[in-house]
Amino acid sequence: MTPGQFVSDFIAAFNNRDLDTALAMVDEECEYDNVPMGKVVGPDGMRATLAPFIAGCDQIEWLVSHQVESGTMHTGVVMNERVDRFHLPDHWLEIGVAGLFVIRNGRIVLWRDYFDKQTFLDQMSA
Repeated sequence: MTPGQFVSDFIAAFNNRDLDTALAMVDEECEYDNVPMGKVVGPDGMRATLAPFIAGCDQIEWLVSHQVESGTMHTGVVMNERVDRFHLPDHWLEIGVAGLFVIRNGRIVLWRDYFDKQTFLDQMSA
């Protein structure tokens, strides 16, 4: 498996709303930096941040338009550009995202997403 395929599988878990599978792919010390919102560490911190939002959506679609990778599953980097779509009770929320994933020893040790916070907040209140 390549780092790019690993990240694609990670994204597929979110598209399936399968947080358990996604979190099994991250290191215990993984830093999840949702840049405009703040960062948390480890699967427990990620679950506390992501589970309530995922529970409020009946569909998730993270659509990757571009992805590049470097390295191996021992030490690799993946960067992607995507549109993250979340179906809320009455509308779709869509946000452009640039993501960075660092992989060490077959686990994600850093996940950093960049997006425009105001665009996100405007759509949340729509």
